[in-house]
Amino acid sequence: MLDPEYLIRALGPYVLLGLCLIVFAECGLLVGFFLPGDSLLFTAGLFVHTGIISEPLWLVCLLLVASALLGNVCGYWIGRKAGPAIFNREDSRLFKRQHVDRTHAFFTKYGNRAIVLGRFVPIVRTFITVMAGVGQMNARHYLTYSFIGGIAWAGGVTVLGYLLGGFAFARDNLELMILGVVALSLVPLVLEFVKARREPPRERPAIREVG
Repeated sequence: MLDPEYLIRALGPYVLLGLCLIVFAECGLLVGFFLPGDSLLFTAGLFVHTGIISEPLWLVCLLLVASALLGNVCGYWIGRKAGPAIFNREDSRLFKRQHVDRTHAFFTKYGNRAIVLGRFVPIVRTFITVMAGVGQMNARHYLTYSFIGGIAWAGGVTVLGYLLGGFAFARDNLELMILGVVALSLVPLVLEFVKARREPPRERPAIREVG
């Protein structure tokens, strides 16, 4: 069910609506962290090139960027309204404390830039918008960085898939290409994990306001 090629083909005539809903959920809803964002966008772009998705590239990119931005706005207000209660939530099947801790550390380290950089990091992409709301980040700044990040991620990865769709190797080895996209998206997490293992343990930073 999480295979991007299967999802796109299964959506049939509702493919564009389905893609928008998935991007919205991954960018704004806490339960959306497991969705295949990067690989789905890449596959969508490739399928636009091959004609499996009949809508033009500009329309697909426009709707996906808009869905990412709306998801971010939703996540921001969830964090702003729920506040520190999110940090005190117990682990469940879909919610893990370590995701919040990792994202909070990422947000504290990069500040406003985290809204853009976090787009390209799985899991962080979902939780970073909530952290911005919890931290009472200035709404205007947040929307500005969200817009930039939405274009770079939703638009950029989709266009990359479209461009590579012109090469026979990419079309004939879609699974390999998807694995490559997933591997690239995991690089930041691997680097942060290695860095964290080398650093002495420390207390989780307190929530602070980011303006």
